[in-house]
Order: sequence, then C-alpha cells, then structure tokens
Amino acid sequence: MKPIRFFFLLPVVLAFSCSTPFISPDSAYISYEGRVFATDSAMVLSWPGTSVSLAFEGSEVSAILQDLDTANYYNVLVDGAVTAKIHTDSLKKTYVLATGLPTGKHTVQLFKRTEWDKGKTLFYGFRLGKRTKALEAPSPKTRKIEFYGNSITCGYANEDVEGKDRWFGYYENNYLSYAALTARHFNAAYSCIGKSGIGITVSWFPMVMPEMYDRLDPTDASSKWDFSAFTPDVVVVNLFQNDSWLVQKPEHPEFIRQFGTQAPDASSLIHAYSRFIAELRAKYPDSHIICALGSMDATRDGSAWPGYIQASIQQMNDPKLHACFFPYKNTGGHPLVSEHEVMADSLIAFIERTISW
Repeated sequence: MKPIRFFFLLPVVLAFSCSTPFISPDSAYISYEGRVFATDSAMVLSWPGTSVSLAFEGSEVSAILQDLDTANYYNVLVDGAVTAKIHTDSLKKTYVLATGLPTGKHTVQLFKRTEWDKGKTLFYGFRLGKRTKALEAPSPKTRKIEFYGNSITCGYANEDVEGKDRWFGYYENNYLSYAALTARHFNAAYSCIGKSGIGITVSWFPMVMPEMYDRLDPTDASSKWDFSAFTPDVVVVNLFQNDSWLVQKPEHPEFIRQFGTQAPDASSLIHAYSRFIAELRAKYPDSHIICALGSMDATRDGSAWPGYIQASIQQMNDPKLHACFFPYKNTGGHPLVSEHEVMADSLIAFIERTISW
C-alpha cells in the first residue's frame, strides 16, 4: 500500500451570508458511523473510528467543529480518498474540507483517527459553498462489523517510528488500523469500542472492558448504549494483551485493586473471558463472534493466552464463536501501519473462509 500524503487543514473564520446552506448535525442528509451522541446543538464524536459523512453536489463544503481537548486528529476523505488531516482546536471553528471540486456529485467524510482519551469533538454541522447542495444520504450498508479491543485495535502509534510508541494523537490513525481496513474491505458499517491499555480482568487504569463495552459516552458509567441501534453481523474481540502483562506485576495498583496479592490462575482467566463473551452473546444472539488475539507478545511462541481463549470457546460450545490468532510480529512497540495491513489480510481471509454474510 502506498503511503498516504497528508495535508493539514487550518481552521478559518469565514463570513457566510444568510443564504449559505447550513446542514444541521441532526439532518437526515448526514450519515454517522460508530457510537455518536447528541448535545443540544451538536453531535459528539468520542470513540475511535467514529465518522460523519455527507453526499453533495457542488464544489465546496466545510465543517464546524470544536474539540474539548487539543489531542484529536481527523482524516478528511473526499470521494473516498484521504485528502487531509485535521488537528481540531478547542475553539469553535470552521474548516474547509473541500473546495474547487469539479462539477458533479461528491462525498465528504470526517473520520476520527484518535481514541476517546484524547477528548470529545463537537460537530455542529456542515456549511455548503455557493451553488452546492446536499444530496440524499446513501442507503445504509448491508454489512455491519464491530470491534472490541485495546491499543492494537485503536491503532495506537501505528504511524510512529518502530519502537518509539509515543502516546500523542498525532501518531495514531484508526483509519489504518487492521479493524478499519477490514471493515472497508467488506464495505461494512464500522464500530470500534477500544481503549489503549484496557483488559478483561485488569487494565493499566481503573476500568476494564466489561465495564466499558456497554457505554454510549465512554467517560460516563451511567451513559448506556442501545444495542438494538446497531446489530453487527460480525463481532471481533481482540483482548488479553494487557492482562498478559499486568498479571505479572503484583506491585501495580491495578493488580492490587483487581486481584489483591494473588494473581489469577488459568481457570479464573478462562472464566472471566467466557463471562465477557457471554455478555456480548446476550446482546447479539445471532452475530458471529471472532475471539482474536495478537499481534503483540501474547501470541509469541509458548504463550498460554491463546490457549485460555480456545478453552473458553470450547466450554461455551457456541457454533458462532471462532478463534483467530494473529502471529507474534516480533518487532518493537505497537504494530505499525504495515503490520496492521498484515493483520487485516489475515482477518479478511479468515472471515471469507469461515463466515457467510
């Protein structure tokens, strides 16, 4: 895959006449993917990989955005191709997403590269240029796929230098994660429920996936997602990498909080994994669930962690549960874009030979 050349879009203050078409964030012309939620005047994008799209006819379109942090980045896609990278500001500003386009029909998409710990973004709507009009939103995609994962699934540091692993949002690009690559291959609606550092039994911070997976606003424990709003055909769970590290750190505060002084044994880990998968199965009775792991050292030769997942699947005796393990990449740090591409190829091939959808 050729590297994408990014162009940064700087915020601009534009003087719009009253005749300039404005498309409000709740308009039926606008399509969203991922768990987004509303405030009084804006839609909130928080989870990695959430996106907002508009079809239009004309030459120019802008978006009105405000970030609640300064660490978020977005890809701009025009007619399906990445054309720019936006670093959103904490001031409410207008960003020109496309201008000077040839006559005809076009699409524009804002795609959140960064995960929710980088803060929320308020989307206040689109502004259209002169002689530009919104078109009816395309029909919903027939396939749906949802991912539950940690930093690997989020795309943490995938655009960094090998081994640097810097936490800045600049280096994270969920659009080129194995998860998003897989979703686009199948032209599937995409949902990514992920957070760097999270595990099933223990995380690097005081929350585990069984406490986060059902949230609409990931920062609010009382904000619950309506699972009937998005029923995936395929669910991919790629967790246990952080557990595999932290169960070996009895001095870590989260080890102590979750386990006390005694690390969980194999039976406890298998039970915890099965319990989480059973919660997902209760939400999605008919979905295929792929229990994945890798491509970091939880799948290195001799690791016990793939075996815990296999034992869980065997105990649950569910014909729509599948195991798919990504080989250990054996390089420093988190997977880079090229390694995400290898993971995506592996997952795509697995889905194509295993699942009819």
